[in-house]
Amino acid sequence: MIVFENVTKSFVLEGRRKDIITNANFTFPDGRSVGLLGRNGAGKSTLLQMIAGTQDTTSGRIITTGKVSWPVGFAGSFHPELTGSQNCRFIGRIYGVDTDELVEFVEEFAGLGAHFHLPLRSYSSGMKSRLAFGVSMGVAFDTYLVDEITAVGDAAFTSRSDALFKDRMRNSGAVVVSHSMPQIRRLCDAAVVLEGGQMKYFDDVEDGIRAHNQNMVRNAI
Repeated sequence: MIVFENVTKSFVLEGRRKDIITNANFTFPDGRSVGLLGRNGAGKSTLLQMIAGTQDTTSGRIITTGKVSWPVGFAGSFHPELTGSQNCRFIGRIYGVDTDELVEFVEEFAGLGAHFHLPLRSYSSGMKSRLAFGVSMGVAFDTYLVDEITAVGDAAFTSRSDALFKDRMRNSGAVVVSHSMPQIRRLCDAAVVLEGGQMKYFDDVEDGIRAHNQNMVRNAI
């Protein structure tokens, strides 16, 4: 469960205050894959980082229960001098999972071949994304946080990634940030629209997409 209690998040940019979210009281439902929608700059990624605990609130608090993932696909915590395999083992030890099983799963899923045993500094951005997605999905979480995973590989890999994500959703929930409405439709069954510092929940993902599109039209006028 993810609960916002009187949460406000603000930044000061060039002497002007920007409110990402204002005095929010909100609960993300358990066991649902929720698309987090909003225009560019609305604060979707910041909100995801606050849930993950890597960004502080300005005021209020966010309560999470169960195991919440880091943003899926994020490779920033990998060590560039360690191999893909070694990075998997390091993360596995942090989260208390069987490191041999995690390495075996990621090696098969990511399809990096011999590069899996080479230092991360030799990887292309796409290879890092494959590794990061595989490691993220290889650890069992109660809630997965997903931030823009559209560029993790070719069409075949994207299809495999979607199928694996949906399999994980049988026993978990998710909060998914994406600018791709087709991807939101594929991965999500509910939506939250972030607009003007407020969050509105839609039990039907199509209703959420319609509300988001209406906001985009209003902002373009």
